[in-house]
Amino acid sequence: MEIINLGTTNSIFNQFISEIRNVDVQNDKMRFRKNCERMGEIFAYEISKTFSFSKKAIVTPLGTSEINLLDEQPVLSTILRAGLPLHQGLLNFFDNAENAFISAYRKHRKDGTFIIEAEYLASPSIANKTVILSDPMLASGSSIVVAYQSLLEKGKPKKLHLVTLIASVQGIEYIKKNMPENTTLWVGAIDDELTAQSYIVPGLGDAGDLAFGLKE
Repeated sequence: MEIINLGTTNSIFNQFISEIRNVDVQNDKMRFRKNCERMGEIFAYEISKTFSFSKKAIVTPLGTSEINLLDEQPVLSTILRAGLPLHQGLLNFFDNAENAFISAYRKHRKDGTFIIEAEYLASPSIANKTVILSDPMLASGSSIVVAYQSLLEKGKPKKLHLVTLIASVQGIEYIKKNMPENTTLWVGAIDDELTAQSYIVPGLGDAGDLAFGLKE
C-alpha cells in the first residue's frame, strides 16, 4: 500500500492542519469545517494527478483548443457525520463525481471494548471504478475498513484511495493488513500514540463534535 503524507511538504496545507489541531482555533465550528473542506480540495488536486487523461478538443469563441481532461470521475464516499466537510472539499473539485455515504457507529460492550457497525449505505455501483473513501481521523482503522467492506456490496473497485487528515501509526498498520493492494493512503499528519479508547494523541479531539456540535 502506498502512503502519501502531504504534511511532510512545506505548503499552506500545514496551516490548515495546525488550525484544526489548535484549541484556540478549532472551536470555531465554521472555520473547522472550512479547513477540512480546504484540505479536501488539496487532496483532490493531488489525487487527480494520478488519474488517466485524454486530449480533448474544446471549441472557444475564436477557435479550438486541445487540452488533456480526465477520462472518468471517481466515486466519492465518506462516513457520516464527521466525514462530510472533508467529502465536500473533494466534491468541490470532482464536481461530477458519483457519491456514496455510509453510517457507522461504535457498539460498546460491557467490558469497555467496542466494535464498529455499519447500519446504512447509499451508493452507486463501484464495480471497476476508482473510489475515494474519506474519513477525517484514522485512529484504530476499524471504521474505514468496515466502510470499505460495506461498499463491496456495490462491486469491487479497480482502485481505492483513502483520504484522512490525521492517522495513527497503529491505524495505518491495521489498514495495511485489511485493505486491498491497490490502495493508496493520503494523509495530512501521522501521530504515534493511540489511547485505549481509540483516540489519537496529540490528534485533535472528536472531529464530528468539532464540526457539528456535541452529541448525546
